[in-house]
Amino acid sequence: MNQATAVTEEISDNIETVMRGQSLAIKRLLVALLSGGHVLLEDYPGTGKTTLAKALALSVSSKFKRIQFTPDLLPSDIIGVSIFNQDDRRFHFHEGPLFANLLLADEINRASPRTQSALLEAMGEGQVSVDGKTRKLEDLFFVIATQNPIESHGAYPLPEAQMDRFAMHFSLGYVSAGDETAILGDQALVHPIDKVEACATMEQVIELKQKTREVRVGDELKRYIVDLVTATRSAEGVKIGASPRASLALFKSAQALALINGREFVTPDDIQELATVVIAHRLVLDSEARFSGITSKGIVDRVVKSIKAPA
Repeated sequence: MNQATAVTEEISDNIETVMRGQSLAIKRLLVALLSGGHVLLEDYPGTGKTTLAKALALSVSSKFKRIQFTPDLLPSDIIGVSIFNQDDRRFHFHEGPLFANLLLADEINRASPRTQSALLEAMGEGQVSVDGKTRKLEDLFFVIATQNPIESHGAYPLPEAQMDRFAMHFSLGYVSAGDETAILGDQALVHPIDKVEACATMEQVIELKQKTREVRVGDELKRYIVDLVTATRSAEGVKIGASPRASLALFKSAQALALINGREFVTPDDIQELATVVIAHRLVLDSEARFSGITSKGIVDRVVKSIKAPA
């Protein structure tokens, strides 16, 4: 476990040379990576969403691809396409950027719902179906998607099925005045991301993912996770509550957080720390709740406070 903590701390420190004041976001990103989930970063332009994803990709020696989502982007631009070869008179499949270890889906809500949905099978099952054939993706496949707030011009809301595929959804927020001043100094001559070098291998990350699955979760904590998720389905103002996939995501994320913190077992604190970022984006509120100013995060926070954690 000490080795796992050392590797994740090294990756985190490497990213923090580029991303000042975002230690919590970096930790959450690593939790999602080790738990096998995917991350949706939502914030206003210029807060560092893309930079964070690139810094992680550079810190881990792996195949990194970026897709800039635009209104005219097609599913084949993501998955790939079969092209006819005149020499052997056969179709040959040319892989799209989806076939990578770390995939940055930049401004995912700028593309049409049809193109957004092209990621569904890949994120959920680690495979894609093309020309009647199933093609497996890499052993390490991690999607970091960014999106601008829905009220931004030219943005399409992600469908509920797509939102449910993301293990975590969180924002970076603005850094402190001190950190922002330091950022100006960091980028006076050259961007610090240009100096980032890999400090971990893909094999190390895959090994950490395996160790994550070995972290113990007691039966009482499993029931606690289920109770939290189940409570969202009957919460006031909720039209559609969190699915069993939310329970599974919270279970795996808590394991990863425990591993990063150097423990071989999950505690209630691990579950409570991650509950909001894992569950809230999966809830669909009724119109009355939305107009009343009730938020999904607020509902999850109340649920966590109302249900007693195991001793």
